[in-house]
Amino acid sequence: MIQSNSQLEALLADKRLPSFLQAFICFSGVFLMISFGLFVYEISLHAIIFLVLVWGSLQAAWLGHPFITIRHMMNDGITKALPAIYIFMLIGMVIASFMQSGTIASLLYYGVDLLSPTIFLAAGLVLCSFMSVATGTSWGTVGTVGVVLIGIGDAIGIPLPLVAGMIISGATFGDKLSPISDTTNLAAMSAGTNLYRHIGSMLYTTVPTFIIVLLIFIFIGLQYGDKPLPTVHLNEIKVALAGAYQLNLVITLLPLILMFGLSMKRYAPEVSMSLSIILAMLIAVFYQGKSGAEVLNALWLNSAGTTGIENIDALLGRGGVYSMAWTLLLSIMALALGGILHHAGFLRVLLVHIIARIKRISTLIAATIASGFAGNMAMGEAYISIILNCQLFRESYQEKELDNAILSRSVEEGSTMTTALIPWTTAGTFYAATLGVPTLEYAQYALLNLLNPFVSIAMAIMGVGLLQNKAHALSRVADNNK
Repeated sequence: MIQSNSQLEALLADKRLPSFLQAFICFSGVFLMISFGLFVYEISLHAIIFLVLVWGSLQAAWLGHPFITIRHMMNDGITKALPAIYIFMLIGMVIASFMQSGTIASLLYYGVDLLSPTIFLAAGLVLCSFMSVATGTSWGTVGTVGVVLIGIGDAIGIPLPLVAGMIISGATFGDKLSPISDTTNLAAMSAGTNLYRHIGSMLYTTVPTFIIVLLIFIFIGLQYGDKPLPTVHLNEIKVALAGAYQLNLVITLLPLILMFGLSMKRYAPEVSMSLSIILAMLIAVFYQGKSGAEVLNALWLNSAGTTGIENIDALLGRGGVYSMAWTLLLSIMALALGGILHHAGFLRVLLVHIIARIKRISTLIAATIASGFAGNMAMGEAYISIILNCQLFRESYQEKELDNAILSRSVEEGSTMTTALIPWTTAGTFYAATLGVPTLEYAQYALLNLLNPFVSIAMAIMGVGLLQNKAHALSRVADNNK
């Protein structure tokens, strides 16, 4: 039985590395299985990853690794991500408790008051951003607030592709920066960085991009200042929410304020999330009048809302540990695969041939973003693209003495930001079906998704926002002083 990483490294020391051809065949098999499995045969992604794990294990066995070593490779890939796995389980409870406490309902209730024809696009962008940050899901935001906004935009007479692009820009902004977003946690976990370090790194490029996009939508919105607003539909939503919840912002926003306040003070995510869950539960019981059993059961699997409006009820019924099972299990399997690809040397060999010529940091970041986009196009899913690209590029970022948060940021800008722009990805098809606008029609107006990667590359060229790995830098200084 292997007891430590040092023993694993000793066992791997006398094993031959794969050739470039075998590494290429191994990764080609991974991409082909995922692509054909998803789009040709419509097989469950988890089942496909199981087959990919078998494929990777056979490739490692062909190099001479016994099963006990291969299993430890998988174990090591998962073990390094255990802190993030704890957070994944808490995410579902945060979402459910915020639904039960009326936090999300309050944001929606007061958010619709921000809408007017002149600032409709800008206000809609801000509203979608806040909703997505609070709920941690771009899909949930698009499926609820997005549906409301697309109806309002249609009634006003604003082109629907423009409205859809605005909705997806805001939803993606929140999904990218929310501490309870699955892709945000997945990127931090896969790159081996702290969650808040990852979010802080993304602020350097995402906030300037958001400001640019907001100004553009403000300018475009001035053209529609004379259009009427469908107040009847908005009042129906507000009446339904007010009938189902107590909506005092001073009380209902306390869990959200607590979570972000603790996050700003750099408390561990597990601590800030747990305390926010407890506070939200107390508000749900003592202010919203829900039973303790109902609230506790919602932490496992939430039940639909009771407003009587189908899309709103679906949003208010999100959350619970069970709701995170799909992503959590997929992540564990993909991390096990990453352990094999890393320890057996497939990643290292492929990197030597593909990234060896990259000398500039800006080129490395551009290559990472492009690889994320290519991964989305090949596999139709941001989750696997995030994990594989973190594994592929980690050593290169370490060699450049860059913080792992720069890797996780670049991977998100290539994977999370572009998945909505590709018609055959799960996100692209969901958004198109939900909003009733084809992907290629709204893509040109999803300005945040389009501009963020280019802003990131431009800032890298200028040397702005490039966090250094202090441990590597200090080690280099010490070596130079010897």
